[in-house]
Amino acid sequence: MTDDCIFCQIVAGDIPSRTVYEDETVFAFLDVNPLAPGHTLVIPKEHHERLNDTPADVATDVYAALHELVPSVEAAVDAPASTVAFNNGEVAGQEVPHVHGHIVPRFEGDGGGPIHSLFGSQPDLADDELDRIAADIEAER
Repeated sequence: MTDDCIFCQIVAGDIPSRTVYEDETVFAFLDVNPLAPGHTLVIPKEHHERLNDTPADVATDVYAALHELVPSVEAAVDAPASTVAFNNGEVAGQEVPHVHGHIVPRFEGDGGGPIHSLFGSQPDLADDELDRIAADIEAER
């Protein structure tokens, strides 16, 4: 736990939350600044700033909780769909430096779009550049 982390303070019970799920490693609660009714945050109880810093077993537990919660969140607010996302790092829009997945219920005509709508334009990448990037990713594993 990190004393200056708002999510760690929520897990510790120092800050109240509308908790919707808790087990040994995962905690989920309603976002206080929701993008839609039912907007839920799913976090590891241990402090990890980014997905890159999160141990594999903890990441597996977070994903399992997301998997379990998505249909419950959608049903609770009668949403036909949801967007599930992580902002991984400050440049990606992560505002709280504690790993957290968003479950955002989606509704017809809500004004949101697919993840591709977050970006103004797509890069025009040649096949050889795509091959190089794929090889570099594989080499980094």
